Amino acid sequence: MTGLAAHAKTLRELHRPGDPLLLPNAWDAATARLVAEAGFPVVATTSHSISQSLGFADGEQTPAVQMLAAVRRIARAVDLPVTADLESGYGLAADELVAGLLEAGAVGLNFEDTDHGNGGLRDPAAQAVRIAGIREAAEAAGVPVVINARVDVFHDTTEDGPTREQFTDGVERAKRYRDAGADCVYPILLADRAMIGEFVTAVDCPVNVTLRAIAPPPAELAELGVARISLATGLMRAAQEAVRARLAELR
Repeated sequence: MTGLAAHAKTLRELHRPGDPLLLPNAWDAATARLVAEAGFPVVATTSHSISQSLGFADGEQTPAVQMLAAVRRIARAVDLPVTADLESGYGLAADELVAGLLEAGAVGLNFEDTDHGNGGLRDPAAQAVRIAGIREAAEAAGVPVVINARVDVFHDTTEDGPTREQFTDGVERAKRYRDAGADCVYPILLADRAMIGEFVTAVDCPVNVTLRAIAPPPAELAELGVARISLATGLMRAAQEAVRARLAELR
């Protein structure tokens, strides 16, 4: 586990508020190698893109064994820390999830608070217990796994943006997850500049933001104190557009 522990330490140290870690998310060994060749220090996976590449829908429709096998292929393709999007854990117990992650060669994970069984959000207190279990299992394994706790309250925002109630709920969830052992919190789909800045200040720990057309660009996110920026499905969408254009040209 020595090599994995070193990779985990590197990954954690790269979460610097104001100097964010930029993650172009890969979905197979080929895209992981491209990320590494481009000089990025970490490879992150994306469950949505991996699921699509395997013929499944997102939202834990991919069997855990297949998702972890895809992460393993990615980790074997690069000599870099790998952080894996493992959705809400696929129903695995904390020790099983951490064991699967480490066996795949990854040292970080996204862990979301959506309950894919009913499509709603998990109770934040219960989710904090789950995060604490992952932290305990990682410590027992001797690898300081980097937990990126996703906060999904901003999924159902209107065109006017998040409500104040959603924002307050998001902050409270993030604080619970931080206190339970998360290294970073991820208010996915939060794009409002002022709210991102307020969220960063309120949670007082590394914050991950998705790079989107409606969100501030990386330089502004850095000014707001963001510590991690994810492209999520951005690379796959770009690749698909390029293939689509080429196919249209050939046709």
